Amino acid sequence: MTQTNVIIQTIILGCLSAILIFLFYYFEAPILDWAKQGDWYFTIIIAFIFSFVHGLFVSHFWDVLGVKAKLIKE
Repeated sequence: MTQTNVIIQTIILGCLSAILIFLFYYFEAPILDWAKQGDWYFTIIIAFIFSFVHGLFVSHFWDVLGVKAKLIKE
C-alpha cells in the first residue's frame, strides 16, 4: 500500500470518526431513552462500532506520522 493510500484512508477514517461522534451527540436523547428501556445491547453495539472506527483511525494516524511501538527483546 502506498503512502498516498494510507493518508487517504486516514482522512476517511478521521471523517467517519467525527461523523459518528456528531451523530452520537445529535441523537443523545433517543439513545439514552433506548438504554433506559432496557435496550442495552444497542448501546454496546454503538460503543463497539465507535471503538473500531476510532481505533483504525488512530492506528493509521500514527503510521502516517511514522510512530511505531518499541519492540522489547527478551
